[in-house]
Amino acid sequence: MRRRIIVITAVHAPSAHFLPDAYTSLLAQELPEGWEWHWLIQEDGRSDEVAPYVPDDPRVTFTQERPGGPGTARTLALALADGEYVKVLDADDQLTAGTPARDLAALEGDPTIGWATSRALDLLPDGSTAGFLGDPDEGVIEQGALFDHWSANDYRPQVVPGTLFARRHLVLALGGWMALPASVDTGLLLALNAVSRGWFTSDVGLLYRKWPGQSTSRPAHTDPAERDARMAVVEARARALSGLRWSSPPADRAPRAPAPPAD
Repeated sequence: MRRRIIVITAVHAPSAHFLPDAYTSLLAQELPEGWEWHWLIQEDGRSDEVAPYVPDDPRVTFTQERPGGPGTARTLALALADGEYVKVLDADDQLTAGTPARDLAALEGDPTIGWATSRALDLLPDGSTAGFLGDPDEGVIEQGALFDHWSANDYRPQVVPGTLFARRHLVLALGGWMALPASVDTGLLLALNAVSRGWFTSDVGLLYRKWPGQSTSRPAHTDPAERDARMAVVEARARALSGLRWSSPPADRAPRAPAPPAD
């Protein structure tokens, strides 16, 4: 029986024409023997403008629901998530070759790691790319470390939330993506880090497209009052989860370090 990585994409009409590029990036992926991907494309709304861009591929499932924002669309897609892992892919972004395989190796290799992220590059309109400063070193990100950095740096995450790969049962346990107009990936990432360790890969895993129609370029996204409200809810959720002192896996089930040899 083959095992699956579920790639979840929320899409609305203005970004639908980028879906073929995202699909091409999925086709370039090589997974370990016995693994496959299943792409869930969830339209945020019901229109006739997205379906023409959805690939005709049995590994792709397209669904539509009434509009509720990207967080709602991604969470609704979980209803069809028939695999052990969830990978985020925005409709206008592209995965680089090898990304899901690297994420998978990190989580399959260590059951105490609940999620993974990777380096990202901005994909500019002229086709060139630009990097980010401040990426952490490759390796384990301890429980709570992302929140500490985020809260001390004007609510700017140390890693790119759009590169998230996570255990499906953890995403479900946390209620999926937050019901916010934006910052939903950040909210889920910080919630995951509140209850589990993560992994960061320094290889580039995502090309983050910059274009005039993207939601982060709209004035509402940077409106101070709305941003403050979003960040307050994201912070409160992460703090509440930390206060529960819940960890995944539970401390009594986490792998123990081998005992030192007897003298």
